[in-house]
Amino acid sequence: MKNRLIVQKFGGTSVGSVDRIRAVAEQVIKTKEQGNQVVVVVSAMSGETNRLQGLAYEVDSVPSSRELDVILSAGEQVTIALLAMTLDKLGYKATSLTGWQAGIVTDDTHNQATIQSVDNEKFDQLLNDDQIVIVAGFQGVNQAGAITTLGRGGSDTSAVTLAGLLGANECQIFTDVDGVYSCDPRVVESALKLEHVDFDDMQTMAKYGAKVLHEPCVEFAAKHNLNIRVLSSFSPKQGTLVTRLQSKKNVCGLALQRDLSRLIVNLDKAGQIAMQCQLLGIAVHSQKAEYLIVNNSDVSKLLQISSEDVSIVEPISALTIVGAELEEVHLDVLPQLLAKDIKVLDSFRCDRVVKLLLLPEHLNRAANFIHAQYIEQSHSVAKDKKALIL
Repeated sequence: MKNRLIVQKFGGTSVGSVDRIRAVAEQVIKTKEQGNQVVVVVSAMSGETNRLQGLAYEVDSVPSSRELDVILSAGEQVTIALLAMTLDKLGYKATSLTGWQAGIVTDDTHNQATIQSVDNEKFDQLLNDDQIVIVAGFQGVNQAGAITTLGRGGSDTSAVTLAGLLGANECQIFTDVDGVYSCDPRVVESALKLEHVDFDDMQTMAKYGAKVLHEPCVEFAAKHNLNIRVLSSFSPKQGTLVTRLQSKKNVCGLALQRDLSRLIVNLDKAGQIAMQCQLLGIAVHSQKAEYLIVNNSDVSKLLQISSEDVSIVEPISALTIVGAELEEVHLDVLPQLLAKDIKVLDSFRCDRVVKLLLLPEHLNRAANFIHAQYIEQSHSVAKDKKALIL
């Protein structure tokens, strides 16, 4: 009988030092000793990707996307080697693989690539030799052999895609939090840990700023009905199961986006500039006839080609309410925030989403107020109803 295959992913904080890498090795060994085959996907050590990106921007404020992939992929290469060495020292056979060594083939989109295929034969050979396979997350190669990266958070996508394509029994995402919360607990101290989140809500939260999981990895998991469990590297708690099971919460959670800029443009030029953004690989978070919103880091690149059409660049933040039946929430929340001296610069509602654009200094206050009004209160009501039933 073939052993169960478990894919485990460890993020940058989890592998942020040699001591933490040793703790990761012990977790991997525990899973191995339970009779499982194990594939481990790791990120670069915390802070390393930012350091490498900073070096690139010191050389050129608009670096070549191809060469940026080359430098950014180096971070994970360090981590896979250190983890393989640690496992070897502890008496377990392990082999580290970069993206190209693992046969992870992507499309040609530098900095935001999509995985197309994986060399299953390479993995089967190593796993059948009773080895622990350690893979560099966030990276692959295109058909021409050029290194590509999958975008920030791409190690999640590496792990989930490998789990799906290798036929794994389970994909476990280890991070520095013990599950998925209703809002970033560093902003809202009373944020609730969710026992389970359905794919739709998780994908929406990831799209609009929740950083626990990378959006493409949730999209892949939903398509292949592959459950993901989000766990903490530092806590034995059960974590959160991301699954097809539908959530019954009207408001599931809040997603926050910082480090955004709103570009006020010449009237009716936003569509044309958005098309240029698409060609340059710049994400546009919101767009209207008179403005568009991009990441701060992309402003200089965009201004190089469209400065004559941009009149104002201003910092902005976004808060997205995620859930079902949000029409009443949208109508209700705007006057309540105004009464709290929190100015909403713009808002819109679409399926499962109410998005609010705010001044950066108002984001945390708005998050705490909305969480208390629409998540904590409903949670308390649900608990009271459960107590009455019992």
